[in-house]
Amino acid sequence: MESADHNAETATFGEGCFWCSEAIFSSLKGVLSVTSGYAGGKVPNPTYQEVCTGTTGHAEVSQIVFDPEIISFEALLEVFWGSHDPTTLNRQGNDIGTQYRSVVFYHNDIQKAAAEIMKTELNTSGSFHKPIVTEISPFTSFYPAEDYHKQYYEYHGSAPYCQMVIKPKLDKFRMHFQEKLK
Repeated sequence: MESADHNAETATFGEGCFWCSEAIFSSLKGVLSVTSGYAGGKVPNPTYQEVCTGTTGHAEVSQIVFDPEIISFEALLEVFWGSHDPTTLNRQGNDIGTQYRSVVFYHNDIQKAAAEIMKTELNTSGSFHKPIVTEISPFTSFYPAEDYHKQYYEYHGSAPYCQMVIKPKLDKFRMHFQEKLK
């Protein structure tokens, strides 16, 4: 018997702190798993401390395995652009550096085209007051983050960072994307 995720696809997004994006994407119907990690750099098997230096070329990312029969890549892109500021270069809130850049790492030509089309549409629609600076780059490799980063909000929701940064972002997201939630 085939498993329910036999047609699963993968998306990889960087939108600042991966703790925030993991909490958001984990709450969506059709998302099978979300793994925090690093992508887009040249250093193999980087550590969090190395990535934080900004010298590895890696971004903090969330790698999302999803069921395209329940949620489309385009819907994930909509959530991606709606859950961070894609107009700030190498920065999300107080997190500054190339490791916090806005980036779509596409896994195939269909994802690349969808990301480029949606970026163009958002730029021409005036949805944002400044041009979107999101990088759209080919996926090359993914390195899972250290265990203490996994499901951070779920396990540390009462921590000050979670209460001051992640919870308000998640609450705002839930208000705007209720129909996509589990």
